[in-house]
Amino acid sequence: MMNRLFRKKGGFTLIELMIVVAIIGILAAIAIPNFIRFQAKSKQSEAKTNLKSIFTAEKSFFGEKDRFVENFIAVGFDPEPGNRYNYNVGQTACATPTPADQTSRKAASVLGCIPQDSTKFPTAVTGGAPFAKKGVDGTCPSCNFFASATGNIDNDAAADTWGITSNISSAGEALTNTCGIDAPGTVTGGEPGNAYNDVGCD
Repeated sequence: MMNRLFRKKGGFTLIELMIVVAIIGILAAIAIPNFIRFQAKSKQSEAKTNLKSIFTAEKSFFGEKDRFVENFIAVGFDPEPGNRYNYNVGQTACATPTPADQTSRKAASVLGCIPQDSTKFPTAVTGGAPFAKKGVDGTCPSCNFFASATGNIDNDAAADTWGITSNISSAGEALTNTCGIDAPGTVTGGEPGNAYNDVGCD
């Protein structure tokens, strides 16, 4: 009787273990790309949220002064420390990471540029898609502004690029690259548009 009990106890065979490993591999191959896309979308929400804040701040300033400005301090835009994206509403390039608590960040804000926070993201952002227009365009009060957000969300050479404009009639002119989530001409004024999708365009 005891011998029979011991004989019935057995482990998994090599074939069974190989089948389990193969199933886990197939599930991982399906799940990992979806996880990367989901993670990228959560990172991109920073750019969309802050661009909407820039739009609101610029429109509020316009309501009081009848003009837009290429100056983040004047409109009161200052994102939370740890920003992954460079935010630009002026003609000055915004590529050097700067600590969020330094005076150089404020100096850049006057020129319409808030660089990414170097304490969390020390590598400068390169690549992405250029914008057809930057800053304030036209003579105010008949003017429009164009703001952009550029950041690296998957640690490669390319940069995720977003934009927003007050130009309701031809908002798509701010987007010049068709490799983004939004094609040129499909974004309405006041809505963030993606000119270069750092994950989808690789």
